[in-house]
Amino acid sequence: MRVVLQRVTAGRVSVEGRVVGQIGPGFVALAGITHTDTRDIAAKMAEKVARLRVFSDEAGKMNLSALAVGAEVLVVSQFTLYADARRGRRPGYTAAAPPEIAEPLIDCFGEQLRQQGIKKVAAGVFGADMQVEIHNDGPVTIILELPIQ
Repeated sequence: MRVVLQRVTAGRVSVEGRVVGQIGPGFVALAGITHTDTRDIAAKMAEKVARLRVFSDEAGKMNLSALAVGAEVLVVSQFTLYADARRGRRPGYTAAAPPEIAEPLIDCFGEQLRQQGIKKVAAGVFGADMQVEIHNDGPVTIILELPIQ
């Protein structure tokens, strides 16, 4: 599982001009699933996201977690995180899990974030053509991958 995690002041995802998910300060988590991912991996990733200390404390040091600051999380499925562009000019996506595997794991990831204690978890629409607005804060962008390669 790969997650591109962006600390944001706000995030919103729309489908066909209609807002389907929106958050205030927190994370936008662009999440990709590969063939070998499991519910356990999704749960471990959720724990990592909830507890990653990249929010500023009173001294301005990135020392606080999403849980500590009451951050919200917007989860957006993104199979293109598993693009292979090593050869040619057109990426291949064979490393991305098919929808019947990926969609339940994206849903599991969101549910596990809630179980970790994230109060507001919003999401895009799996497989839809989404417009994502990200107001990156910092900017802080972290790439997470489990299992660690």
